Amino acid sequence: MLKLKLIPIILLLASMGSFAQQATPQWRPTYHFTAPSNWLNDPNGLIYLNGEFQLYYQYNPFENKWGHMSWGHATSKDLVNWKHLPVAIPEKITKDTTTMIFSGSAVLDKNNVSGLGKGKAPILAFYTADLPKQHIESQYLAYSNDGGLTFTNYAKNPIIDLNKKDFRDPNVWWHEASKQWIMTVAMVDEHQARFYGSTNLKDWTMLSDFGKQGNQGSGWECPFIIPLAVDGNKSNTKWVLVISLFGPKGPTMQYFVGDFDGKTFKNDNDEKLTLLVDDGDSFYAGIPWNDAPKNQRILLGWLQPGGNETFPWKGQMSIPRDLSLKTTVDGVRLFQQPTSIISDKLTKHSDGKLSTKNNIALNGETVLGPTLNSYWIDAEFSVNDAKNVGFKIAQLKDDKGIIIKEIEIGYDVTKKQLYVDCSRSEKGIKNDKNIMQTANVNPINGKIKLQVLLDKSSLEVFGNGGEKVITTMVFPDEKATGFSAFSIGGKAVLNNLKVWDLSKGK
Repeated sequence: MLKLKLIPIILLLASMGSFAQQATPQWRPTYHFTAPSNWLNDPNGLIYLNGEFQLYYQYNPFENKWGHMSWGHATSKDLVNWKHLPVAIPEKITKDTTTMIFSGSAVLDKNNVSGLGKGKAPILAFYTADLPKQHIESQYLAYSNDGGLTFTNYAKNPIIDLNKKDFRDPNVWWHEASKQWIMTVAMVDEHQARFYGSTNLKDWTMLSDFGKQGNQGSGWECPFIIPLAVDGNKSNTKWVLVISLFGPKGPTMQYFVGDFDGKTFKNDNDEKLTLLVDDGDSFYAGIPWNDAPKNQRILLGWLQPGGNETFPWKGQMSIPRDLSLKTTVDGVRLFQQPTSIISDKLTKHSDGKLSTKNNIALNGETVLGPTLNSYWIDAEFSVNDAKNVGFKIAQLKDDKGIIIKEIEIGYDVTKKQLYVDCSRSEKGIKNDKNIMQTANVNPINGKIKLQVLLDKSSLEVFGNGGEKVITTMVFPDEKATGFSAFSIGGKAVLNNLKVWDLSKGK
């Protein structure tokens, strides 16, 4: 859960929202999740039940800015089309205190070990209760016996209380090997993730702390840990511990690869090594779904809103991402792909609006046509003797037909870098240090694969099958619909290109 002291810039922008009430449909995503109205941040309580993905999230039910934190609620069968439901866990205000419902997780208590179920397995939600007047955060439990629509707070809350100001974001999951429930929670200022264990989901025993490694430039938040098979080999499983924090570019997430024995996590890498989940400036507070189909590990993150006001909503979720571990020349690394639950049905989601091209010779810029700025690109380039290859999107022309704005997504062959260059589109909107964002990626047999997901105001770029990802927010003009491919410094070939139009005609 993003605390006030960590987001002065975001809060400044949010405060400006009261003066910016003009609707901005041109920036409302079509295939990324947004609340119908008002402020949204961290995903919470992600759990898959009865054929539906449950999404709870940090939500302000009253205003289009941060505040009154509660758990909003939506469900989906396909992770694209969502049913919006009433607030599941509202902020509680009494004469003496305010309790905001900060981030957390949810599990299905299949065997009713908590004793809180009535006739069927209850859903248990674990969240941080933030008491701003008392300057205390502690961990609370709430339970639902109506399928997660409404929750009742456990009578003996808090379940964990250290009398600390910054202690939050419980992520609970079942550890089969040790036959216990594990909670991972952030010791924010100590730069640690603390592990607790429980057999009844109510009484928790401290197991260990991990931390003071990797990036410690800001407080640690929203920890989670999952097992992943290396290179798909289930007999070689590693554990991935993920932390959200603020880095040089702003919001970011780092991960550690190692072993977990039911008590302690041990990092396989040098304690000073920082591994980023995403090399952009917007991806934050991601957690995976519990009990996803086929044991998929599907990560969902919050995309921080960026420098322009949107109305009547603010904040959106990332594309859900399938996670895997693969061996690279640098070691075992995290890979991400837009989840197959969506990508396998792109023809349906696009209403069959697919454009396919092959073997396009590039030497300069090749126009590919106008768009509605809500699409999904799968492409492969042979870089040949070019110095740079890629796409130019959201291009805007002046009255003379000269392009005056565009976003460049490319690969620098010399530097071996994937990049997103917003210097001709987001000046004055983005922080200058984030106008150009890069990630190191090696070509494979002289080829680079790019997946580009532009959805009105969000841009996610996956390089070489998700070896690296750059996620950022953009705010193109409604008329900025140009789209082209390019090579600079020599010839290249766009071997194959698929573009799904996901605009729904909007």
